[in-house]
This record gives sequence, C-alpha cells and structure tokens, in this order.
Amino acid sequence: MTDLSDPIYHDEDKAREHLEAIRWPDGPKCPFCGFGDTVKPLGGKSMGPGWYHCASCREKFTVRVGTVYERSKIPLHKWILATHLMCASKKGISAHQLHRMLGITYKSAWFMAHRIRESMTDTNPDPMGGPDKPVQADETYFGTKDEFRGPWSEKKKGPSTKMAVFSLVSGGKSRTFHIERANALTVRAILVTNADRKAELHTDESGLYHRVGAEFADHKTVTHAAKEYVGSHGQTTNNVENFFSVFKRGMKGVYQHCSEKHLQRYIDEFDFRYNSRGLLDVERAELAVQGAEGKRLTYRRVA
Repeated sequence: MTDLSDPIYHDEDKAREHLEAIRWPDGPKCPFCGFGDTVKPLGGKSMGPGWYHCASCREKFTVRVGTVYERSKIPLHKWILATHLMCASKKGISAHQLHRMLGITYKSAWFMAHRIRESMTDTNPDPMGGPDKPVQADETYFGTKDEFRGPWSEKKKGPSTKMAVFSLVSGGKSRTFHIERANALTVRAILVTNADRKAELHTDESGLYHRVGAEFADHKTVTHAAKEYVGSHGQTTNNVENFFSVFKRGMKGVYQHCSEKHLQRYIDEFDFRYNSRGLLDVERAELAVQGAEGKRLTYRRVA
C-alpha cells in the first residue's frame, strides 16, 4: 500500500535522494562520459545541493541531466508524485487532475504527463512469443480522426473515420501500435518485425491475417460471428480484447479527447501499465523512473 505522506512526495531533498538511489545505485555516474570514479559532489551554497562535477570531462550535472526531467523548473518531488499517480491509476489520470493536485498550470501538467509517458516506452523490445508461446493479434477502432472532427467535416461514419489501433499480446505482455489504416500490408509489417516466426498466431476471422498467418508456425482463428471465443485447440483473442477494453475505457472516460498525433504516447502508457500489472504501484513507479534515463522530450517535439 502506498503512503502518500512519504517525504519523497513532498520534500525536494528526499525526492532527489530517491531519484539518485534509483538511477545511481552504486554511486553517481557522469551522464556525459559515463565515468563514476572521477565524480565528486560540488560544495558551496551557490550551486545548491545535488550538484556533481566530473574531473574526466569537467562537466557539472545533477540527477536530472540526461533524463526526461532535464531543464524542468517543476520540483522533483512533484515529478515523483505525478509518476506515481500515472502508474497507480489503471485507466490513467488526466492533465487537468494533475494540474489541480500538483498546483501547477494545466500546460505544465500536460507536458509533464507526456514526458512521463516517454519514460514508459520500451526502446529495445524483444520479439514476442515463440515455440509454445502463441501470439494474439487484433485491431480496433475508436474516437475520430483529426480530419473528420469539427463542424466543417462531412458527417461520415464507419472505421475509415476512426483512429486504428493494432495490438499483439503474448505471455501476459502487450505491444500496441497506432496505425494509419488497418490493412493486410500494415498488419504484416508489424507482425513480422515484432513476433517470433516460430510462434503460433491467434486471430479472429478477419481477412487481414490470412496471408501473414502462413509465415508463422501455425495460424488458428476464432469465429466471433458465430459467438466463438475459445476455439477447439485453445486459440483465443480474449487477452488482447481485454487490453482493448481497459484502453478504450481510459481513453473515453479519463482522457476523453486525444489528437491523433499524440495517440501513440497514450498507447505506450497503457502498454506499460498492462505489462507491469503484477508489480506493486510503488515498484511500477520506480520502473518508470528508471526508464526516464537517456530520454528527452522537448515541448517543440510534443506540441
């Protein structure tokens, strides 16, 4: 159970020490040259606490440098609390809620949330599935594409007006993508670059998977039109559909409106929580903090 009275959520020095312990468990390392033996803390009141100097490359730095927190004027304890709130909320937490709870502007909260989502991304994913590890694949549609929003747009309906999302689930892990259009070519490109060819592919009866299914060890389908959800050989897409259920509830109930250009970051957030759902909230938040290293997201890139 999380204790929100913990000083790391309210005290700047405790928050800094918490981040340093996570990022540098064996002592501070220079984010510029990577050396640790040549790093010493800087003394004096002018610099303030938490500053270090590397004798090797002669650079000064704090624990923020080289992370998504770099060059942010928001106190570290608010970053720690915001990360915890986003990791502990199953369907996410809106920027408006963060702005009210943290006492910062809505613009700052919105940018902060996107930077935390950046820390949740997996930059070096392993192939999904394998022998005796089936991969479930499915696509879904929700919301409205940017081009079909507003009173000036034509009142069209159907999947072509909605944002398309494609997801793979295997071994309790999900990997999800925003795609421009769900067609056989797009689906195949994602499958062959993210799933092990030795895996068994489980899908619904959609024609998108007929050809690419032949490239895997086996391809088994469930016929949803006949109300079949688990096939005679155990094939199912229930897990990927369960992921879509949580994702859509969060996007509609919490975030409500999402521009198509930002959708992948929201998807990464839901993937992160789904893939770490076996952890405690505190452990999940620490995992997100670890992921903050080596990543930067400027306002120019996200706006």
